[in-house]
Amino acid sequence: MARKRKELPLLESVPITDVAAEGKAIAKVDGMAVFVPYAVPGDVVDLQLTRKKNSYAEGRVVRFEKYSETRITPFCSHFGVCGGCKWQQLPYSEQLKYKQKQVQDNLERIGKIDLPEITPILGAPKDIFYRNKLEFTFSNKRWLTEEEINSDREFTRMNALGFHIPGMFDKVLDIDKCWLMDDLANQIRNSIRNFCLEQGYSFFDLRNQQGLMRTLMIRNSSIGEWMVVVVFYEEDAEKREKLMNFISGRFPQIDSLLYIVNQKANDTITDQEVITWSGRDHIFEEMEGLKFRIGPKSFYQTNSEQAYHLYEVARSFAQLKGDELVYDLYTGTGTIANFVARHAKEVIGIEYVEEAIADAKINSAINHIENIRFYAGDMKDVLTEEFIAAHGHPDVIITDPPRAGMHEDVVNAILLAEPQRIVYVSCNPATQARDLNLLDSKYRVTRVQPVDMFPHTHHVENVVLLEKK
Repeated sequence: MARKRKELPLLESVPITDVAAEGKAIAKVDGMAVFVPYAVPGDVVDLQLTRKKNSYAEGRVVRFEKYSETRITPFCSHFGVCGGCKWQQLPYSEQLKYKQKQVQDNLERIGKIDLPEITPILGAPKDIFYRNKLEFTFSNKRWLTEEEINSDREFTRMNALGFHIPGMFDKVLDIDKCWLMDDLANQIRNSIRNFCLEQGYSFFDLRNQQGLMRTLMIRNSSIGEWMVVVVFYEEDAEKREKLMNFISGRFPQIDSLLYIVNQKANDTITDQEVITWSGRDHIFEEMEGLKFRIGPKSFYQTNSEQAYHLYEVARSFAQLKGDELVYDLYTGTGTIANFVARHAKEVIGIEYVEEAIADAKINSAINHIENIRFYAGDMKDVLTEEFIAAHGHPDVIITDPPRAGMHEDVVNAILLAEPQRIVYVSCNPATQARDLNLLDSKYRVTRVQPVDMFPHTHHVENVVLLEKK
């Protein structure tokens, strides 16, 4: 017989004292940290524990006894349900304060190295409508909110087009208005959903893998170009043609209207054929006079305006005079490589994804940049002693790895290459701090600049300059 699960207690009148990683708040109960979503320091709450370990616990707020004086009213009607933008109840100035603290805490606690004074975080110019890419899922299992469940209404329409509920792979919250992207994205998404409902198109059943409509991607750029990618599951040429004609007729602003028929078990499109319905198979982004070609599979920073400021910081830290050999590690589609190329003698970009390297080469050609060489392959396999000997020891290394940070072999290769300066751009200060500790044998950190790319979330970018000891 299964053991009965122990009922966890309800804690009353608990003050929220701080903000923790992953955007949760912290309460201290009998010396134990309790992590709580959607609360802010200064709140006094009744907490229902949902998980308890030896050293910490997790809980949810069941009642607010007192609201914090810093708390503000969230602007989005989907706040607290869709799982995104978890800090809307904090003023933006407070969000920046906690992101700065997150960077400092990680570098000190994990890095355990000497640090200069950390420069105040660079806030985003816009805290709404700042993203250039969103992806939505069609589902025949719409998530009912607590308010809807308690309304005693009968819900006959269970189709949705929106975001996955965290922890519920087959449940999707129907999104009316998302504040992350220009409002045209809301108009496009809502019009497509309404058309599909009116025409009786089937929405995807994620458990049983059936249905016509699967996913929707919307991209735009800072120069006002738009891309829409409709992903179907079932092959139905007549229905597909009807929908695509509707979209192109209703939204002449779309520069690139594409579709995919994806019958795999997962939603990834990297290995799928993309078919152009109307317009181009790409849009363009611009940055400081440079043009970047963005396809449906291309990676580009999702906050175009703040990406420019992030790269400005990286280039400034690199201190290029025009005669340097620069290695750009994890170059992606070559955005940083192309951005710094005019200020260096030569740039070498390395990236794992071959399609990204193809885009990087196109971007260099578009901008008539001829002093960059790109190489595709696993970083730890490409950046070897032999590679460095063949291509030259870099004067500067710029590295912008994924959230997991750099493989230890890559760190060792950097130590072997011995550049005068390393500019480390990171989307995860924790793994960055770990890598800085590994580099500490030969390098000292001389500048630290946090940059906020994603307002209303706990995510923060951080740029560090390391100089050879």
